[in-house]
Amino acid sequence: MKHVIVGTAGHIDHGKTALVKALTGVDADRLKEEKQRGITIDIGFADLALDDLRIGFVDVPGHERFVKNMLAGAHGLDLVMLVVAADESIMPQTREHFDICRLLNIKSGLVALTKSDMVDSELLEMARAEVEDFVSGSFLEGAPIIPVSSRTGEGVEQLKIALALLSESVEAKAAATVARLPIDRAFSIKGFGTVVTGTLISGAVNTGDELELLPGGLRSRVRNLQVHGGNTGQAVAGQRTAINLQGLNIEQVARGMQLAAAGRLKPSSLLDAWLDLLPTAPRALAQRARVRLHHGTAEVMARVVILTGGNGLNKSQAGPGSAQTVIEPGHGHVVQLRLEEPLSALPGDRFIIRSYSPQLTIGGGVIIDAQPVKHRLRDALALERLEKLKDSSQTDQAAIFLEMAGIAGMTGAELATRTGASDEQLAATARALIAAKRAIEISNQPLILLSEPVSQTLAGGVIEMLTDHHRKHPLSLGLSREEVRERIFGNARPEIFRVVIARLGEAGKVAAERDALRLTSHRPALSDTEAGAKDKLEAAIRKSALQAATIEEIAREAGVQTELARKLYTLMAAEGRLTKIGDMVFHTEALDRLKSLIAARKPISNRIDVAVFKELTGGLSRKHAIPLLEYLDRQRVTRRVGNEREIL
Repeated sequence: MKHVIVGTAGHIDHGKTALVKALTGVDADRLKEEKQRGITIDIGFADLALDDLRIGFVDVPGHERFVKNMLAGAHGLDLVMLVVAADESIMPQTREHFDICRLLNIKSGLVALTKSDMVDSELLEMARAEVEDFVSGSFLEGAPIIPVSSRTGEGVEQLKIALALLSESVEAKAAATVARLPIDRAFSIKGFGTVVTGTLISGAVNTGDELELLPGGLRSRVRNLQVHGGNTGQAVAGQRTAINLQGLNIEQVARGMQLAAAGRLKPSSLLDAWLDLLPTAPRALAQRARVRLHHGTAEVMARVVILTGGNGLNKSQAGPGSAQTVIEPGHGHVVQLRLEEPLSALPGDRFIIRSYSPQLTIGGGVIIDAQPVKHRLRDALALERLEKLKDSSQTDQAAIFLEMAGIAGMTGAELATRTGASDEQLAATARALIAAKRAIEISNQPLILLSEPVSQTLAGGVIEMLTDHHRKHPLSLGLSREEVRERIFGNARPEIFRVVIARLGEAGKVAAERDALRLTSHRPALSDTEAGAKDKLEAAIRKSALQAATIEEIAREAGVQTELARKLYTLMAAEGRLTKIGDMVFHTEALDRLKSLIAARKPISNRIDVAVFKELTGGLSRKHAIPLLEYLDRQRVTRRVGNEREIL
C-alpha cells in the first residue's frame, strides 16, 4: 500500500479541520480547548484509505498566533491542500502558509475552495480567479481548484479523486537512508509507557530497533510500532508513525526532539545553509540578525552569519549604497546559522526562519552542511566549497566532505554522520570515489577514506622534503620515517602515513631503507676525498673486528675529520655495512662471524656464560663482551637465563 502525507494550509476559520473531517470522518481537533473555542490550536491527524492508497492528513492551525504549531506539522509533507474560503478568498495566513510551503519545497498539491455553499456562482468564480492569480508562477500553478462544502458534502468525492490522482506521482521517500522521525507529540499510556508520534521522513524503523533521542543522546528500544493506528512490525519513510519507547520517561521527551538510528547522527550548534529571504520580508536581513529557526518540529533561536568570501555581497544582494552586509528581500545567499541550542540535521533538510519580533515568516532555505566548523566571515574557500555542496550529488558531497577533512581523512562512521547515508550507500559511494580516483582507501575494516587531492598534496610534501634534504646533505642516504611523519603528516592517522608512503614506493618515487626514506633517484654523491675517507674509515672498523671503538676514536685513528666521519658512518649504516652497539661501531662482517661462531658452539653446549664467551672471542674485555652478548639477545641468537645464555 502506498502512503502519502497531505498537509492543510490556510487562514483561520477557512474550514481546514471541517474539511478533513468531511474527507475522513475524523475530527482532528483533539484538545478540549479547541472544541470549546471552535478553533484549531495544535496540529491534528487523520487518515483516509482509498483502495491501495492511504492518505495521512496533517491538519494545522490557521491563527497567526499558532504558526509555530503549524510549522511543526508542515515538515515531511508530500502534498499540500491549500484551503481558501470562497466567501473570504485570500487572507494573511493564506499567504504566510503558502510561503512556508514554497520555502519547504513542497512540489505538488491542490486548492480546496471551501464554503462553496455560502456564495453564489459569480462570487465562486471570482474566488477561483483570485486563487489562480495568487498561485500563478508557483508549484500550484495549474493545480486543481475544487469547490467543496464540508456541510453539504458537495465536492468531497471530487476532492478524494483529485488527491488520489496527485498521489500517483508522489515519489517514495528515502527508505534506504538513516531512520529519522521528528517528534510532534509525546504522551504516556498506562501499561505501555512513553509513546511518540511523527512523520518518518527517512529510513525504516522495526520493532526492537535501538533508537537515539536527539539532541540529548538518550537511547531506547522500540517496544511497539503503529502506523495509522494499526500495529506493525516495520514503519517506513513517508508514514505517520507512533513508537512505544522502552525505558524512557515522558519527562525526557518533547516536541522538537528527533528519533534516529542509534549512533548515526550528531547534534550541532552550527549549520551551513542557503537562505532565501521572501520578497515580502519587511526589511533586509542584517549580519548576525537573531531569528527563530524552524527545522522539523523544532524551534530554536539562531544568529544568521552571512558569508561573503572576502568581497561582500553583490549589489543585487546588498542593496545600492549598502554600508553593511545584508540580504535584501527576494534574494538569497550562503549563511552560517549559529544556534542557541543544538539541532540534529542533515544536508538537504529544509528550514524556515521567522523574525524574532514581531513573529513573521521572513525566509527559509536548505541545509548544506550540518557539521561545519565555525567560519570566518570572509572565508573564500569555505564559501566556494559550500556553493559546490549546495547542488551536489551524494558522491560529490562525500568527495567534498573528504577534501574538507584534509589530512585527517574520514571514517565510514564520520561520513554517515555527515551525510545520513546507510552502510550500503556508504559502500557504494566509497567504490565510486575510489574508481573515479577522487579518494583512496586507507582501511577497509573500519572504512577510512582520504581525499585523492589531499593524498597528492601529502605525497608532494614528502617529495619536496626529501629533495631538499638530499640537496643540503648529499652524503645522507635519507630522512628518518618519524621525522617525515611529524613534519608532513602531523596528527594524521598512522594508517594514512603508511598508505601514502607505500603508494610513493609503488610508484617508484620513494624507497625505504630500514627506518629512513629517500628518493629512489638519490645516490649519495661522494667526492674523491670523501670516497677515500670512507674507505679508510671502513678499513679501520673492519680491522678492529670485535675490539670496536667509538666513531670519534676511529676517525682519529684513520685520520678523518670527526664531522665527516659521522656523516660517512650514517651512510654506511644505512647501507647495512656498519652497526652501532652502545657507543661502539662494529662492521657487519664481524658481527656475522660472531653469530656463526656462537651457532657452531651449540652442538658442544647450548649454554655459555661471560667467561666462555670471552674465551671464544679471543679474550675480549668485559667492556666489549657484555654489549655484544646483549646484542645477541636482541638478535634472538641467545637468550639470557640467570647468569648464562641459552643458544637458540
